[in-house]
Amino acid sequence: MMKVLFATLFAAYVMVLSGCNTMEGIGEDVESAGDSVEDEAEENKDY
Repeated sequence: MMKVLFATLFAAYVMVLSGCNTMEGIGEDVESAGDSVEDEAEENKDY
């Protein structure tokens, strides 16, 4: 019974850690897209 509990908790821990890394990656992608839009707006603000 303890082995099953340990395996379940370990699997949940691994999923939480991978989820954090995924959210961090999404945040970086969104930030990069925002920077690109901002740069284009600055380049074309005189039009």
